[in-house]
Amino acid sequence: MGRPKSATFRTADLVGLDVMANVAKNLYESRSEGEEREYFVFSPFIQQMLKNQWLGQKTGQGFYKKVKQEGKEEILVMDYQKIDYRPQERLNLPSVEMAKNIDDVGERIKSLIMNPDRGGQFAWKILKRTLLYSAEKIPEIAEDVVSIDRAMRWGYNWELGPFELWDGIGLKPSVKRMEKEGEAIPPWVEQLLSKGYSSFYEKKDGRVFWFDLGAGQYQGIEEKPEIILLPSLKERKKTVLSNPGASLIDLGDGIACLEFHSKMNVIGTDTIQMMRDSLQEVEEKFDGMVIGNHGENFSAGANLMLILFEIQDENWDEVEASVKAFQDTLMAIKYFEKPVVAAPFGLTLGGGCEICLASAGVRAAAETYMGLVELGVGLIPGGGGTKEMSLRSTEWFPPGVDADPFPFIRQVFETVAMAKVATSAKEAQRLGFMRATDRITVNRDHLIHDAKRSALHLVEEGYRPPQLKKNIKVLGEKGYALLQMGLFYMKEGGYISQYDEHVAKKLAYIISGGNLPDGTEVTEQYLLDLEREAFMSLCGEPKTQERMQYTLKTGRPLRN
Repeated sequence: MGRPKSATFRTADLVGLDVMANVAKNLYESRSEGEEREYFVFSPFIQQMLKNQWLGQKTGQGFYKKVKQEGKEEILVMDYQKIDYRPQERLNLPSVEMAKNIDDVGERIKSLIMNPDRGGQFAWKILKRTLLYSAEKIPEIAEDVVSIDRAMRWGYNWELGPFELWDGIGLKPSVKRMEKEGEAIPPWVEQLLSKGYSSFYEKKDGRVFWFDLGAGQYQGIEEKPEIILLPSLKERKKTVLSNPGASLIDLGDGIACLEFHSKMNVIGTDTIQMMRDSLQEVEEKFDGMVIGNHGENFSAGANLMLILFEIQDENWDEVEASVKAFQDTLMAIKYFEKPVVAAPFGLTLGGGCEICLASAGVRAAAETYMGLVELGVGLIPGGGGTKEMSLRSTEWFPPGVDADPFPFIRQVFETVAMAKVATSAKEAQRLGFMRATDRITVNRDHLIHDAKRSALHLVEEGYRPPQLKKNIKVLGEKGYALLQMGLFYMKEGGYISQYDEHVAKKLAYIISGGNLPDGTEVTEQYLLDLEREAFMSLCGEPKTQERMQYTLKTGRPLRN
């Protein structure tokens, strides 16, 4: 329904039932007499939970309770009739199963509420009351639909505000359904429909307009320069190139934006091809490029399902060609003559993280979850991430200083081998996924604008790409042996499985530079070849394929 995945009762556990109770009490006392006032009176079972101090996550139990049974963790749910906990039950509803695969949130909710089963009826009952309540609060709580929609999106993390959502399911048909069910429609909504209008918002020439209750007509939403909306630019014919996986859009001022728009913004053949085509276009017609989008996440990494299909069909040449193409593309981005600035946010994993590592600069949203997580599915980073992390760990060494690189390389090894994911952009800097000079944007709505400014700043400073590295000193056999020793003790201590050790040894081999004498100088391409060789060898391992299948099915890693 376009709400946070924690839904209603899990969110209450996170907030705390005591906090929720105080908020409800305040609202109850501040409201006048009426039906809506009674919404803020808790049911007897919640009042009993408060007496029991079952306040949610901070007390270990609330509407949910995590327990260990027979060595396994299980999450129990509150039985409100018995005021006790029981195992969760899987509820199979056709309405939910049909709707959850629809990407467009408006169409998804429309599919849900139109289904006559229990799930559809329940969703409609809740949604109908929410929409009518929101409309009744105009102009009491706000004078326009825009303010309420923003409050619910920004404050409660809804994908759409109530009036945007109402448009999404269809204002006219939903109002007819409400009237048929005996609901009172707020007069101003009836006024809007009587004027022949059929929505609270309308789009025209790339701009969004909203229905102004006072004026009785549509007014344009004020555009702010710090908020760049890619859909609006595309409506204004600013798309330069496009394919099913990505598009190149003109942001103005000589900067283009490479936008991913595949499901979860995963990186596949179309995405890689558009990255290469975009570099050629930017080289000829632009001064720099931003890589960013408005999706839920920047990128969840490579298209794991596509890779698994190719593996199962034993199309080894196709898999290797794809890995090589991705490596070559990221190297082209790294050494591109014009600045490329990545604008990550949300999940920025695997190949998404490698794109950031290859870019000239990063302008990240504060809430960015970045990491190289390939070892979780029995693989190693194959797009140059291992190589880039190793190079960055020692790039700050002053010229001529003969320092021991092992402690810094070992830190990189631990970060990648343990598939660590930064929980913020600040932590991404600490883990080495971002440089200290990379910038952070707190307001995600400003991210693409800020990334554009970063690219323009690099242009104004006379950007020059880095020099191709041809004399990289590696740890060699000595470093490889030390890393293997650490893995041996972790396995013996029960911290990792035997197959974890096997995969991590492949990573250790790459990071140390293979079976070479200590201090041997190699090229970046040599390290990329090691990455690709290790990636391909692991693709052929049955246990890696089991891990990939399990993760695609459950969303969780498998320790086989």
